[in-house]
Amino acid sequence: MLTPRTILARRVTAALDASPSRIPVLLGGCGSGRTTLLQQLRERIGRTSAQYIDVERTATTPERFLRAVTAVSVFPVTEAPPPGPGSARVAFDATIGLFGHATTAASQPATFLLDEFLELRTFESFPGLRRVLSEFADGIAVSGNHFVLTSRYIARALRLLRDRSARFEVIHMPALTSEDTLDILGLVGTEGRRADESDLPAPPGTRRPDTHEAEYLARTVLSLADGRPIYVRAIADELAAMREHGTPGSGDAVSAMVALFSPDARLARQCGFCYELRLHRARGYGALKAILEILGEDEGLTLTEISQRLRRTPGSTKDYLSWLEDVDLVIARQKRYAFADPLLRLWVRLYCRPSAPTEDDLAREVHQYALPRLPPQVEPPATPKAEPAFAMVGGPPSGIIEID
Repeated sequence: MLTPRTILARRVTAALDASPSRIPVLLGGCGSGRTTLLQQLRERIGRTSAQYIDVERTATTPERFLRAVTAVSVFPVTEAPPPGPGSARVAFDATIGLFGHATTAASQPATFLLDEFLELRTFESFPGLRRVLSEFADGIAVSGNHFVLTSRYIARALRLLRDRSARFEVIHMPALTSEDTLDILGLVGTEGRRADESDLPAPPGTRRPDTHEAEYLARTVLSLADGRPIYVRAIADELAAMREHGTPGSGDAVSAMVALFSPDARLARQCGFCYELRLHRARGYGALKAILEILGEDEGLTLTEISQRLRRTPGSTKDYLSWLEDVDLVIARQKRYAFADPLLRLWVRLYCRPSAPTEDDLAREVHQYALPRLPPQVEPPATPKAEPAFAMVGGPPSGIIEID
């Protein structure tokens, strides 16, 4: 059976193989699987034909970025231009030239896999570089090489590509499915069937869930994690650790979430990272934090309701909200605002306070988050009653036992 991830990989490959090739742009939030897909593409295409570049980690100055790219290039490159007056502009032009004209050792088109390509915007603080992203997009659009781009900033990427070349193909990262989640939970056998007790032996004192229980657990984890791979993996790993140590409630996904949101635990750290990363990419840091706290208390508020609680004018509040939307921290539906990531809202409720949450706080908030998301229990189909192994003499049974 084709999963959304398999379909996604085939779609990206088809875009690269088209004539002329298209430029897939993979968009998704933190932990949606963009980097994993790029790494898989590099292995599929071949390390001598495709170069992976983490733009977020290497976009410092245009000169140093060019040096970093050429130092590890799998393609033949010329010597980097010497530094001097206007070297930022020269280095950026050389980078665009490298992306546009590089070839493999066999003189075939090169493939560049650029993770978090919007971080090239960092260069716009240098003289002569005010339209870096536009120049980059226009430059690669006319190249004969192949490119796959990713970004966690959906709104910004869509705005950049809105009126650009039709070569760009925007692809939103799909959520996981129940089948994907079963795989991650380790509840699928090696031949694609769900594991039974003979496939994966359970630790002493624990019981391997049957098929019905496994499917319900997968749906529960998927719902609690909002379908996001990084959250599903964290809950799956915590459940596995609970089973291994014989922790009470080792099959309870809600208990696993309580543990994961404890101070310094995995999801607490992950959500804290995403929260700070996006806020630092936006304007109005303090006011934006205040709005997120307001939406942490009550979601679905209108602009007027938020401005009243913030004690700011509707005009300035609208600006703040647009900056939050720009980094995909909030979304608006029918003029009502909410968190784009529900687990990030849970983190704000737990950690945007004067002191770390207590165990009671953790249990209360996680259960409040989880209860409306738990899938309904579906009873397994009843086992048909066995027919009697003997025939009754004299027609159907009457309920009266005759004794000779």
